[in-house]
Amino acid sequence: MNNGTRIVVPVVLVLCTVGLWNRVSAAEKAVALPSPAVDAPLAATSATQTAVLAGGCFWGVQAVFQHVKGVQKAISGYSGGSSSTAEYETVSTGRTGHAESVAIMFDPAQITYGQLLKVFFSVAHNPTQLNRQGPDFGTQYRSVVFYANDEQKRIAESYISQLEQAKSFRRPIVTQVVPLKAFYAAESYHQNYAALHPDNPYIAFNDAPKVEHLRKEFPDLYKK
Repeated sequence: MNNGTRIVVPVVLVLCTVGLWNRVSAAEKAVALPSPAVDAPLAATSATQTAVLAGGCFWGVQAVFQHVKGVQKAISGYSGGSSSTAEYETVSTGRTGHAESVAIMFDPAQITYGQLLKVFFSVAHNPTQLNRQGPDFGTQYRSVVFYANDEQKRIAESYISQLEQAKSFRRPIVTQVVPLKAFYAAESYHQNYAALHPDNPYIAFNDAPKVEHLRKEFPDLYKK
């Protein structure tokens, strides 16, 4: 990231365990949303930028953004806590301050930060669920926009306000908008998990439908 924010890639491999997925039989439905009234224009040249978003289990959020045009790479990881606790077993206690997050490297000449947020709020997760997401419970599954600069903060806060005023959701949006201090890449086992394990029941019930919602709701942004 070119703004001085650290992205750290740990080398420890940890076995992933799943939350209380068997209590829920399907993913959230997509929500049709207006485009952001406040957004950065498409850039004249390609210079990779990064958005860091948290919305439940990072497997599904990563899977969605891997299918978005203009996204060069999406990495599952942790944000909100310290480097010493940025590993799956510890984050899963819900006491580290970390949220399971995804760093989205994108081409601002192809897609704007506001368009990424529209996908995030529409199909990647449900922004009205507090300290949980679908079948998974705990502060590590909270909804967060980790902004890297003042422009990202302005766009995120404006869009949330716009969605609230439009009553786009039946319940209040609980998404936090906080500064990004660091992003720590998750263990290799977690990277590309949905793509590598399409037959996993958790993926089939909770994450694959999100990608399908993206294809249907955002045909101009969807890539195979």
